Amino acid sequence: MAQAKIHAKMNDAAKGSMFSRSMSMADRAGRLLESLDQLELRVEALREAATAMEQEKECLLEMIQSIQNSQEMRSICDGEKEELTLTADRLMGRTLAVKVCVDTIRNAQQDDALKKATALIDEIAAKVLDDIEGARKKLEAFHAACITEAPPVPIDQKFQSIVISCALDDQKKIKRRLETLIRNIDNAEKNIKIMDNQKVDDSNKVNGK
Repeated sequence: MAQAKIHAKMNDAAKGSMFSRSMSMADRAGRLLESLDQLELRVEALREAATAMEQEKECLLEMIQSIQNSQEMRSICDGEKEELTLTADRLMGRTLAVKVCVDTIRNAQQDDALKKATALIDEIAAKVLDDIEGARKKLEAFHAACITEAPPVPIDQKFQSIVISCALDDQKKIKRRLETLIRNIDNAEKNIKIMDNQKVDDSNKVNGK
């Protein structure tokens, strides 16, 4: 009888000990989960900051290239042009020396979609000099496939189906690249028109008009 009571008390103590240990583990797990939740916020903030730096780098490179290819750069004297060219090249080199990379986690389907989208854009970009207007229309149709609001131009349905299969971060990068290419084409067309007008003016001066 006494032994039975002793065994019962030991069993109760063991149960109580197990229950207490279980609660302690749950508390620890809860604290760890809370810490991970806080770290996740910091990780996302880090990725957002790095992405913003990536975009700033792209913007700076585009602005430097715009100055290098501007009509103003072509119209100044050689001495001043040489100094400005050296300064622009120096800024370009320093900007390119900044390495910022935010990798995107992709599955096999997303990786394949990104390769297809990139190949289509590269194909059009390679033909810009051969047909500026045609390239612009194609890039605008690609860009229309990347926006949610009603586009002002027809959408390239094939490209849209590919972009939709890309990872969200890749979709944003594709959209930014298309916007940059379209701006570059617009700037190139403006420079061509300015140069054509100058040729007309020079011709009129020679003919005495």
